[in-house]
Amino acid sequence: MPRDVFPVRPGWDDARVLEAIDAVNWGDLPGPRGLYEPDRVAAGLRALATASGLVRAAGAGSLLAGGGLLHDHSGTVFPAAVTAAPILLAIVRDGPPDAGATALGLLDDALAFAACDRRTRVRTPYAEAVPLCCALADHVRHHTGPLAASGAEGRRLLADAARHWRFDVREAVAEGDGVVAFGVLAGRFPGGTRPAEHHRAGRVTPLAVQVAPHYPLSDRSPDEACLRVDGARPDDVGPPAVLFSGRCGPGSADR
Repeated sequence: MPRDVFPVRPGWDDARVLEAIDAVNWGDLPGPRGLYEPDRVAAGLRALATASGLVRAAGAGSLLAGGGLLHDHSGTVFPAAVTAAPILLAIVRDGPPDAGATALGLLDDALAFAACDRRTRVRTPYAEAVPLCCALADHVRHHTGPLAASGAEGRRLLADAARHWRFDVREAVAEGDGVVAFGVLAGRFPGGTRPAEHHRAGRVTPLAVQVAPHYPLSDRSPDEACLRVDGARPDDVGPPAVLFSGRCGPGSADR
């Protein structure tokens, strides 16, 4: 699988990106029959990475949006989009301008479609079954600088990704009838009390309790946070637990 972040190098090294594309067996990735067409993924990504001009970039985007990474007519996104996200982001950052604009549009559509899909999950290095939208959002956050510099569409994508927050628990301490969890927050916690989904040791357990900031979240160190989990025990929430926004799970009404 491609790395989360391609190293910054002077100039556009399409050979490096092509190598990353060819390293994936796209046919091994799951997808709905009749919609997901793995052959379109490698062909579309290779065409996009080497596209010079608007017409070629648009043609590559049509392959990827018509059954490769997503199916735009039905509003469906496939797990392949998560695997391809580092490649698309590298193209946004360093690729030809027309290819970068096309890649950015694909990422925007993929995250928007994924936010409406509460069933599809993917395996990541930090949890076994992560909602598709949250996995995409994590990739987007790794490229904050280039996306912020890419105009209104890039900034909108960052804002959309921030809503899919993730909290990596580093320590959990009993307090009252719940737990105070210290850890690292990625994305933006919306404030107030929110449902969360609990991932630990290969299991997915939607918490029956609510999560809220124990202390006001700091703008100076937004990645460090302390959350209160009412009705839980330290053994339930302690490391290596990961919490995700409950709005991304099945049946959630927190949208």
